[in-house]
Amino acid sequence: MTAAAPVITLDGPGGVGKGTLGRHLARRLGWHLLDSGAIYRATALAAVRAGLALDDVDGLASLARELPLRFVEAGDETEIWLGDERIDTAIRTPEVGQWASRIAALAPLRSALLQRQRDFQQAPGLVADGRDMGTVVFPDARLKIFLTASVEVRAARRLKQLMEQGSSASLATIAAEIAERDRRDRERSVAPLVAAPDARILDTSALSVAESSRVLEGWVVDAFGEIFVRQSAGI
Repeated sequence: MTAAAPVITLDGPGGVGKGTLGRHLARRLGWHLLDSGAIYRATALAAVRAGLALDDVDGLASLARELPLRFVEAGDETEIWLGDERIDTAIRTPEVGQWASRIAALAPLRSALLQRQRDFQQAPGLVADGRDMGTVVFPDARLKIFLTASVEVRAARRLKQLMEQGSSASLATIAAEIAERDRRDRERSVAPLVAAPDARILDTSALSVAESSRVLEGWVVDAFGEIFVRQSAGI
């Protein structure tokens, strides 16, 4: 890891706003962004397409090490490419999310992807979004944030996303899937979903994106100083 490049970690279960808030914070600072969940989702998608069983530990680890995955900054969005195919939409389905949760419990796979994630730590800084960013991948990050929200709120957010994409599902089904993934992520023996001891915790259940962003920006100023933040953003 590059000691000169500061890191902010954003951890928490799905649907708490990590992706949206992480993108906002990275753009506000002019830093790089790591969406670690996308890496696991892309790996899961590639594995299923290759006919690998999701409990084939050696096969999955080998695939992960050679995965032709690229993140391309394009204006206000980040394009995700697997070889010559753009997979932004393909990896965001509930099914792929469940696959990703299953393979994320495998220690050899996590080891295979660890350095790939750490390679994102480059100047001027990195905002890392995931489930074990502050506990495993970047344990020395100066600012660690853990986001939470109720299952009901997260299910409603997910349903809204699906409807905007032209898909649908019952709210009860989505809530059950979220609760099951939470259980699996928290109970796995390797890198379980848990807040780092020194993480700041924010419940986004009753907060808008703008309100949550203001809280996070205040924590960044506390951790790095207002002058540092202004310099990072070119203000």
